Parts: sequence; structure tokens; C-alpha cells
Amino acid sequence: MKVEMQLGSEKLSIETGKVAKQADGAVWVQYGGTVVLVTVVADDVEQDLDFFPLTVDYRERAYAAGRIPTVYGRREPRPGTSEQLVARLIDHCIRPLFPKDFKAEVQILCNVFSSDGIHPADVPALIGTSAALSISDVPFDGPVAAVTVGKVKDRLIINPTYEELHASSMELFVGGKADAVMSVEGNGHEIPEDEVIDTIITAHEQIQEIIKLQEGLAAGCSNTKRDYTSKNIGSDLSSRVRHLATSRIRESIGIADKKVREDYLEQVQEEVLSEVLEDTLEEVDPDATKDTISILSDIEKEEMREAILTQGKRVDGRGVTDIRPISGEVALLPHTHGSALFSRGQTQALCVTTLGTSGDEDVRRGLDGEARRSFFLHYNFPPFSTGEVKRMMGPGRREIGHGALAQKALEPVIPDREEFHYTIRVVSEILESNASSSMASVCGATLALLDAGVPLKRPVAGIGVGLIKEGEQEAILTDMLGTEDFLGDMDFKIAGTSEGVTAIQMDIKIAGVTPELMRRAIHQAREARLSVIEQMNAVIAEPRAELSPYAPRIYSLQIAQQKIKDLIGPRGKTVQGIQEETNTTINIEDSGTVEIAATSAEDVKRAEEQIRAITAMPEIGKEYTGKVVRTAPFGAFVEILPGKDGLVHISQMGAGYVRRAEDVMQVGDEVTVRILTIDEQDRVDLTLVAAGGVPVEELNIESSEDREFSSDWSPPRESRDSRRSSYRDNRDSRGYRDRRSNDTRERRGNRYNSRDDSRDFRNQRSPRIPKGRSR
Repeated sequence: MKVEMQLGSEKLSIETGKVAKQADGAVWVQYGGTVVLVTVVADDVEQDLDFFPLTVDYRERAYAAGRIPTVYGRREPRPGTSEQLVARLIDHCIRPLFPKDFKAEVQILCNVFSSDGIHPADVPALIGTSAALSISDVPFDGPVAAVTVGKVKDRLIINPTYEELHASSMELFVGGKADAVMSVEGNGHEIPEDEVIDTIITAHEQIQEIIKLQEGLAAGCSNTKRDYTSKNIGSDLSSRVRHLATSRIRESIGIADKKVREDYLEQVQEEVLSEVLEDTLEEVDPDATKDTISILSDIEKEEMREAILTQGKRVDGRGVTDIRPISGEVALLPHTHGSALFSRGQTQALCVTTLGTSGDEDVRRGLDGEARRSFFLHYNFPPFSTGEVKRMMGPGRREIGHGALAQKALEPVIPDREEFHYTIRVVSEILESNASSSMASVCGATLALLDAGVPLKRPVAGIGVGLIKEGEQEAILTDMLGTEDFLGDMDFKIAGTSEGVTAIQMDIKIAGVTPELMRRAIHQAREARLSVIEQMNAVIAEPRAELSPYAPRIYSLQIAQQKIKDLIGPRGKTVQGIQEETNTTINIEDSGTVEIAATSAEDVKRAEEQIRAITAMPEIGKEYTGKVVRTAPFGAFVEILPGKDGLVHISQMGAGYVRRAEDVMQVGDEVTVRILTIDEQDRVDLTLVAAGGVPVEELNIESSEDREFSSDWSPPRESRDSRRSSYRDNRDSRGYRDRRSNDTRERRGNRYNSRDDSRDFRNQRSPRIPKGRSR
């Protein structure tokens, strides 16, 4: 079965029943030339877990873009950053829609089989996930759909292409059901809050049409959803635990310190368990311990939500719009380029900025090709930040997702590469966490960038906003705690400047929120953000005037593209030698731009001098001092630049008669010459200015008029034309291969005829014939 609709600029089609028929649900989604296969498989056995075992994987195959992987073995490596971010987007949108009691393991695989290099595959992957779940027997409160919205020249674009995204001032990925928004993630160039919400509303209108398409597909398949076990806790046990614990848990409301509150609740749990387990096994369920803990968690959630909705009192005693105490400090780390410590309550981020050259840029390879980034942010979340013991491994989806969000928040205020010639890396080390560590990373990174001297357009701050909703009652919480995030209904993170929003992310645990509720939340976040920026400005308001003494000083120069190979040298030996000798880092671009980086300005100057000497190009009319490298009957060759020499014809060696070049200069002599001409083949003709420091006019060169000819003198056997021919042949031997054509010979003769010289060139080339002698 296949269904189709027009979505944005392309046709969206969803087909099932053709491939992967042994999966519980499989759909083939095509959008333009991009094809994604999404499969859903759920285990037949439900597990006794306190979480839902859902796995979402999104994979991009290299063959989809007509490429072979570049890694060793030529096989696709583990999922990259972009793949993990898309998988995370899909997970956030669908996870709240599974029944709470459904505990069978579910695996969703999204494989990109074809990419046209024009349309991203994230939207088709989410739509395919929802469609595959809808036609399967897995319980799912869907369907859901998503679109990406961009903005180019004040025009909103649904599902923009890669090219349009690069030119877009905003990119929002919006997912939702027919009646509510489920998730939002994206960034923009300081977009006003109301414009963000209006964009989400526009996206939701498109989502409703996509959901109708999926409903038509599901109706045609008419699969029956499987039954699952819904566990009920005995009323006797529930009543007893509530009697023992409710009032004591209520007393935890208002304890500001996270560790103290957790210790208190842990003590309550131990005491309640001790009393419950004193009963005999015949009177108590064998799973009494697990059920008791579940009841205690429910009580904590109920009491927290009740206190907020009825009293306006939060877990730590704050009001719903209060922000935790904020502090900041810069220049903590003496040998880094920039550092800052930002604390908001019990969430603390140490951020460090490092400046590098273009060779340090981050290179990302995706289905749309290769992208280079001169600014990137990495986020680390060690287990000690929450007082836990965990195995240290590579960054997971959470770390990658939080780092990507913070990076998006800062990108609009980072100066262009032409303005600030550095690659910028920021690392956020979370030292303590009690919710909104990604937003603390945004604030700390801003301070660290200013401490490093990076000229940000404006400071950026981030704040997390939560939601508690029971029926018609609802409360929006500014600056959430970890408990409020875990037991609440929404985690809405908004980052931006005083001018507008730069990044946004919303995750919910309920069946969706309305755009109007989001509008209230985003405006409440703006007020908090402005307050945070004001406190950050009290720490550091402007970028430092001088870079850290440990930061590299970068100097750029432009060389001719044909000189790049000379600068690099065989196997890179030339440029490596310069780097080692001058203690610098040199990066060479294909355009001929050369970057020299060093902590010492003197080192940069020495490297620049060597580079200019190697890559200098000869200029007509300019004088050079060089060494004679070879002589010939018709002149001498002088090396004017490294690897570049020119010809001084004997007619250009002085006003008098020069019989041999050796009469004026020898191989190895230093002479001063001036460039007369440079032809199309880059051959250089020179005139002698001075030999051995003596100007031409002072050289002891015999005048042709004053020569006395001996009786045995005879004219050279070579004629003028034959000497010219010899001259050409010798030039050919130095790599000039095209001197045999008549046109070239004519140009050569014309050049000699047109020399700007008061002497007659032809006469100077012919010796005087003594009286009584004939040719």
C-alpha cells in the first residue's frame, strides 16, 4: 500500500508491504530523491523494569550519496554526531506516546538508503517512524509528524533544502500530534519570541496534513494492537505506605539543598520499607520492596505538584518565577586562553576556550558533503557531577545533544572568520548538576569567550522552563530543578541575547502542549534571560583587549597559487623545516592564503620572511641581487629568487664591448640585476646593474670603438643568427620547450627589436670588421 502528498517543494510518499515484511512494522519513505527505510520490532516478552526499553537508531549509508567510506576497512563507522542527534530528535517526539505500563523492548531502525544531496533525511525518518509504529501491533498513541521550517529573506520555507538551510536565519524542527506540539528543537539569529511561536504554529498546520496521510495508511493496514500487562499495586499496601510516608515526604518541600533533600527522602524510604517488610511473606506481596519504592515515588510527585499548583511553593522553597542564586568568575585557569566558572544554584559549569588556526577546524562529513566549522563546543558530564559512580566512556547522546544545543545558541554571535582569524573550541565541564546544565554551559561559554578576547556580538544566556499541569491547573516554572524536570511535564530550554532567541529545545512527558502555552513559557523565559545577562555583565561585559599570552598570534599572507608546491616542498619538508626552525604552525590553503601562528611575534616575523623569500614572484623593473649559476657564450644566468633565474645577455652587461660573459662575471659571483621582461612562459630577461658591487658604468669594459685588433684577429665563426639560435637552444635545455615554432621565434625577435635602449641592439650584437677583411 502506498500513500502520497505534496509537502513543501517535493512529493512525500509512504509505502508498506514491499520490503522488510518480517518486521512488526516497516515503511519505505521517499521525499524527492531521499529514501529512508524505517522498521519497528518489539520483543514478545515484557520485562520487569522501571523504565521503557526503547531504542531508536538512525544510520546514514555512504552509498546513499554515491560514496565509499573513507575510514579503514571502507565500512561505515559507528554513528556520527549528526546521526545521533537525529535519533535523539525522533526519540524525544515518540517516547511520551507509549503506554506507561508497556515494558517490552522496542527497537526502531531508520536507514537512509538514498540521498539526493538536496533534502535532509531527518523529517522523512520521523514520519516513517510514526507510520511504522501506527501500522504495527505495538501500542502507540500516535500518529505524529514533523517538519523543518527555515526562513530566507523573510519567507518561511517548509522542509528547506541544504542550500536553503545554509542561507536561512532560522531552523526549527517541530514535531507533534494533530492537536498538540510534542517537541521543538532549532536555532535562529536572534529571532523575536513571538516570531518563534508563530513559526511553530505554521509548522503545526503542516503536521496535521501529514498525520491525515498516516491515518489513511494505517486504516488500510488495519492491524490490531497487542495486549500488555498493566501492573496494579494492592490497595492495602498502597494505603499503608501512604499512611506512613505522605506527611514526612511533604516536609521535604522547601529543602533547598539537593543532597540534604535526597538524604532525607532516602531515610524516609528506608524507614517505611523496614516497617512494611516486618509483615510476614503471606501478608505481603513478594515484590513489596519494589512496589513500595514505586508508591513513594508517586507520593513525592503528587506532593511536589500539589505544592506548586496550590501554594506556588517549589521543592527548594522558591516561587514559580524565581531564579536560583547566580555567580560567575573568569580567568581561573592561568595557562588557558580563556576560562570561566558559572554557577546557578547547584548547577555548575567550568568552561574553557581554546584558540587555534584554520588547521584546527572541525570537519564533518555527511550525506550533503563535507563541512568545516571554525567554532564548536564540546560538553562533558562526568558522574561525580551528580554524586554517582559510573563507568567513564565516550560521549553519549545526552552529552552530544547538550553540546550541540549550546553550540547552536552561541553560533549567531561568534564573529566571522574574516573578522577574527581563529578557530574557536569551547569545552564545558559540568562539575555539579541539578538541571539545566546545557543552559549553564551557554552562560559559562559566553564568559569564557569574552575572557579569551573573542569579540562576541552580544552575550548569550540560557534558562530552562518547566511545566506542571493537572487538568485545567497549570504552572510554568522558571529555572527548573532536577526533581522538577523528572517529575514535571515539560523541559523547555531557551537561549538567546537581549535581542532574541538563538536556540530552543522542548521535550515533554505528556501528550503535547498548545502553542499558546508555549508562548507564555517563552516570554517568561525572556524575562529570566535578561536578568541572567545582567548578572553576567557584572562579571565581564566586554571581550578582553589583549589575547592571552599563551594564545597563538595569527598572521595571514597571500602567495601565488603556483608557489604553493615550492612552499610545501617535497613531502612537506620545506614547510616543516620552517615550522621547526621558527617554532610556528603554518597552514596553507588551496587559494594561496598562508596562516602563520605562534605565541611570539618575533617567530611569526621570521617565518614570514622565509615564506616570502621562497614564494616571491619576479617583478618587471625591480632590482635583485643574485648569484651567477651558469655562463654561456651568449650571456649568464643569475638566480634572482630561490629556484628562479634569468638571463643577462652579453648585450646587457655594459655599454662597451663584451666578448665573453666571463670577462664581466664568473659562476658564484654576486651581481645586481634589473628585470627587463617576463614572457608568457615565465622566462626572465635581465640587465646588469652592478657586478661585485661595482656599477656597470665603472666596470672596466673595453669600448668597441677603441679596440685595437691584432693582425691575426678573425671574426667569430658563428653568425649573428646562429648565435641567436644557440641562445634559443640553450634556453630549451632549461625547460623551455616551445621555441621551435615560427610564431614564437618572431615574438622573440620582436622583443629584442623593441628594447627600450638608446643602443642599436643589432649592431651591438655584431663585431666590427677590420679594414681589409671581409666576411
